[in-house]
Amino acid sequence: MESAENPSIQYSVNSPDSTSDSEEDRSAGHTYEQALIRTGYGRFHYKLLFLCGWAVASDSIEVLCVSFLLPSAECDLKLTSIDKGWLNAIIFVGMMVGGYVWGALADIQGRRAILMFSLALNGLAALASSCSQTFWLFLLLRFFSGVGVGGSVPVIFSYFVEFQPKDRRGRMISLLATFWMGGNIIAAGLAWAVIPHKGLGYFSPEFTYDSWRIFIALCTIPSLTSALAFVLMPESPKFLLMKGNDQEALKILNSIYLSTHKDLAGYEVKQLLAAKDDDREESDLVLLQRQGPCSRGCARAQISFKKYLLKTKKLFTRPLARSTVTLIFIQSSLAFGYYGLFLWFPELFKRMEEHGGSACDAALYVGNKTVPLIPSNQTCGAPPDANVFFEGFLTAISTLPSNIFAILVMDKIGAKIILVISMGISGLSVFFIWLVKNKTQGIIMSCIFSGISNAGWSALDVLSVECFPTDVRSTAMGTGLLMARIAAILGNLAFGALVDAQCAVPMLLVAALLCAGGFATLILPNKRMQEID
Repeated sequence: MESAENPSIQYSVNSPDSTSDSEEDRSAGHTYEQALIRTGYGRFHYKLLFLCGWAVASDSIEVLCVSFLLPSAECDLKLTSIDKGWLNAIIFVGMMVGGYVWGALADIQGRRAILMFSLALNGLAALASSCSQTFWLFLLLRFFSGVGVGGSVPVIFSYFVEFQPKDRRGRMISLLATFWMGGNIIAAGLAWAVIPHKGLGYFSPEFTYDSWRIFIALCTIPSLTSALAFVLMPESPKFLLMKGNDQEALKILNSIYLSTHKDLAGYEVKQLLAAKDDDREESDLVLLQRQGPCSRGCARAQISFKKYLLKTKKLFTRPLARSTVTLIFIQSSLAFGYYGLFLWFPELFKRMEEHGGSACDAALYVGNKTVPLIPSNQTCGAPPDANVFFEGFLTAISTLPSNIFAILVMDKIGAKIILVISMGISGLSVFFIWLVKNKTQGIIMSCIFSGISNAGWSALDVLSVECFPTDVRSTAMGTGLLMARIAAILGNLAFGALVDAQCAVPMLLVAALLCAGGFATLILPNKRMQEID
């Protein structure tokens, strides 16, 4: 969105520590939060919600889509069980790398540009993977797609929250998080509509482009269109203020006001209080002049790397260290429990269906023998049962009630309380898995666990952006998500290693970590209805 500037308005900046300004001039200055409130809330903010939400949905689709294509891709790519495990894990490996690298770059280079690059990488790598005829090339391209996903997730929330006034912040972040559920539903719906139709596509001895590849190509539309849409959006004014570009921040705020009020002279913010000195950064020009005999490109690389390290160091020093470590533990606990258990539900319930009893009784009955992933009466390459996709659709839609609940009460009771309740109930619900005896009960159990856990993810999104200042917000979210991805990988490996011999061990570990993460939430500061730094 281009910044609309009224030529009759003269912008100026006051420093909160300035002694040269008169008291009358000082009284006319506004903090960033005050300036946000005076822009009003209208068309721009709803467009922002839709575009950021579409980007969140695109990330959700990329994370989930591999789970739907595995049965169909097994013969085409000659997949072993180990290969399937790598395909499930590689998206998290890519997200682990991308979350930290892109998050830190967004705190250095800006939110909007990094969003466009990471979304484009996600879409283009995924689109290229649909053409791959070999497993290792497919795996490599899915890794790069994961790097893109890992970059856009933390940056989207940082970008979005910096346009939100404090009285709407929790509700709007919860509403943005709801688009993750929307992405799950889109992925399940596309899989249901496309993959079972084996006649779709192009077939030749040298090159095959069948229904599951078409499914992957369709899944890239949200990420690629999101990357293009952000060309029309402005940079975060909060980020510009932190970088010392106060004039441009004021122009963007004025353009938001004009899009809401259509009043060419009504925006009362003419002066903006500058960020605190310790929150403002030296310009790259000043830093470049200090680099000595080094090329400009070399100097810029050195500057970015130094800023990258300094921002990470700041997260682990006072006063941010306690919040950083606590949030990393909470995110890791939730990721270990959710992705570790949730992605294994289909396998556990399949074993129950085949052998009877509870999930762990079935696993103990099987012992150390490997259970086939494809039933013996199903031939390789046969169209997967459409019921598989319908069950995935039911699980995705089950998160709707918890999302609505989070939107309605987030600003009223606060993200801390919601996260404590969600993780505590999720941990306790794991114990009821032993009572599940058939596939129907299993689907109900997976929907309950998914729905309750989803409220925790929404609350965690709010806390993650509220607990850190603007200059390290994306770095903090990227670091937390990096550790969460490691936990998700470990959760899947733990279940894979123990589910046959000691099924109770990973179950109890999930329950303990979820409950511990809920209690750890009480340590975090309460930022509800407060101005973000």
